[in-house]
Amino acid sequence: MFTHLNGSKGTEQAQTDTTSDIRVGTLITSNSQVSARDIVKHAADRFFTNPELDAVALVDCKEPIGLITRNKFLMKLFRLYGYELYGKRMVITMADTSPLYVDSEERLDVALDMAMSRPFQDIYDELIVVDPKGHYKGLLSVKDLVIRQSHALANSIVQKELAHAKASELEKMSHVKSQFLANVTHELRSPVNAIISLGELMQMSCEKGYIQQLRDRLSLLLSSATSLKAIINNVLDLSKIEAGKMDAIFEEFDAIGKLDEIVETTKVLIGSKPVEVSLNSKEQYLQIESDPVKFRQIILNLMSNAAKFTDNGRITVSVETGGGLITISVKDTGPGIKKEDLDKLFKAFSQLEDAKTKTHEGTGLGLTVTKYLVNLLNGKIWLESEWGKGTTFFVELPEK
Repeated sequence: MFTHLNGSKGTEQAQTDTTSDIRVGTLITSNSQVSARDIVKHAADRFFTNPELDAVALVDCKEPIGLITRNKFLMKLFRLYGYELYGKRMVITMADTSPLYVDSEERLDVALDMAMSRPFQDIYDELIVVDPKGHYKGLLSVKDLVIRQSHALANSIVQKELAHAKASELEKMSHVKSQFLANVTHELRSPVNAIISLGELMQMSCEKGYIQQLRDRLSLLLSSATSLKAIINNVLDLSKIEAGKMDAIFEEFDAIGKLDEIVETTKVLIGSKPVEVSLNSKEQYLQIESDPVKFRQIILNLMSNAAKFTDNGRITVSVETGGGLITISVKDTGPGIKKEDLDKLFKAFSQLEDAKTKTHEGTGLGLTVTKYLVNLLNGKIWLESEWGKGTTFFVELPEK
């Protein structure tokens, strides 16, 4: 009879081993066996006729009682005894009657530790797998176990690196979103406070009959309300984008008429700054088929951005057509954009100014939403900028 080893050393190892979830019963590479009553010739014929056979188990009434490996068997057969002498003996005389037995539920890492702890000459002998009753189930190739463990370890390392990278990215995004929420709270508070204050001043002007002051403050009130609306729209649109619920509704409309409206809105955003806002177009009327609401939002986002950063000079909207496309450019004489900052422009929650020292309001969402809307309308967006000399954004959309 044999002693059934179940790897007590291995079971003490931490369950967090990278191969702890792999059981040897799922890795059986062969179930070759011969009876203890077979003669050596029968076993030899198995090896001679099957060059890929590395080992067979010696089994008696389902119970393994030994192991015969090709190299040791043939060495004994030819070098020590000779085929003619032992060809008719019982095969048990050639078998290793104390091989390594492992339970089918044993872990891969434990089984491999057991195999590698044997004497050097036995390390790469196959292992016999048995069920809980001690019945023969099959053979395990130690070489195959080594390969399986290497793959498992490599996969584990990759998975850990991916998990670590994902965790770092999520942590970074969480931090960025927290900063963003703080910024949005501030940005919302500013126009809301301005609207309330201006409303109170306008009420006082009405009571005292100061019509000119009322007109001046009404202009500022409209500017603050427009800024507030832009912030809220971008936040809501980003939520729709992330939820996959942003759709486009295509219909025919006059693009020039929309651009005229946007130019007038931009003049309100400019306020008292010495900045000229104009529309440059050869066409007085241009019918296109697109989503008019998203078209307006795309151009207004670009114009709002230009108005925010341009303190003097001009902002020009130009229109060109050709090849079934309409190209709209928004050019400003603002500070321009540094080359190292270009990659940040279309990323959500990114701002080119430090939150603590920035001098311009904004949530950092406008261009992110704009790019998504342009893609939704089957268009393209790009820019040209030179630090200290201004920026030009280009939007190309199909006319139909």
